[in-house]
Amino acid sequence: MRYIMAVFLVTLLLSQPAFAADLTKVDITIRDHRFSPSEIHVPAGKPTMLTIKNEDPMAEEFDSSALKVERVIAGGRSGTVRLRPLGAGRYPFMGEYHAQTARGVVIAQ
Repeated sequence: MRYIMAVFLVTLLLSQPAFAADLTKVDITIRDHRFSPSEIHVPAGKPTMLTIKNEDPMAEEFDSSALKVERVIAGGRSGTVRLRPLGAGRYPFMGEYHAQTARGVVIAQ
């Protein structure tokens, strides 16, 4: 049993750098209640980390039912959102507090 557990832990530790190397990183800015870029292209089947910098003085919520994500970013602050590996497709998102202007889409290809 200890041998199996040791093999499992070694496998887990060795797989971590591979996962980190496959992580796609995307920087997004919120300015004037708009996301920039508003169209984000990511590789399908790979995890993604979004770093969102809110340059507005007011908070904004990054919200997407398609991505199953909600994250409030305070004014003048940054935050991160991790996305699971996505299937090919379009995944809309919006700023919950300024839904008329803060809109975008993640496109997994």
